[in-house]
Amino acid sequence: MKQGKAAYLMGLTGNIACGKSTVLRMLRERGAYTIDADTISHKIMQPGGSAFEPVLAAFGPAILAATTPSVIDRRKLGAIVFADAIRLHELETIIHPLVRLDILEQIAHTESKVVVLDAIKLLENNLDEACDMVWVVACTPSVQLERLMVRNSFNRDEALLRIEAQTPQAMKVARADVVIDNSGSLEATRQQVEAAWEKLN
Repeated sequence: MKQGKAAYLMGLTGNIACGKSTVLRMLRERGAYTIDADTISHKIMQPGGSAFEPVLAAFGPAILAATTPSVIDRRKLGAIVFADAIRLHELETIIHPLVRLDILEQIAHTESKVVVLDAIKLLENNLDEACDMVWVVACTPSVQLERLMVRNSFNRDEALLRIEAQTPQAMKVARADVVIDNSGSLEATRQQVEAAWEKLN
């Protein structure tokens, strides 16, 4: 991916509800071109998207929304894959190559000097090998759980199921060039981002 026009490719990752989107927004405000892998995965699973038919074929009509039968209900799909590691791997096998193609296309067409790739599976899919630097956004387990429950209206068991399905946070932190601790206030996070961005520039 370094063959694109971008002068510098930064990988941004961190587990669910740790605050990647917050940090991504701050980097965008500072002039970086940002690519959100999760947004891409949402887009390609919409009707007409490149992943819609393959996912529907793999998981069946039970994953379709009751009120809008032509749309995949991500909550129904999540209940299946986060309870079964084999089905989760099956979904990722469909989604990840298509997301990667979209990422490559965006990088190839941007004129920005800094590109930030936000991907929750950045390290697991070895996308970090293409990056010049990796940032990991982290927070305490209690903060993560509370945020996920509030943000997604999950009960405790639903939230824990999704957290426990991911790579342990400590393993991601160990591979980071920069760690942003997002356990505290928005201002505290902003100060960390500003400091790391200044060093980058």
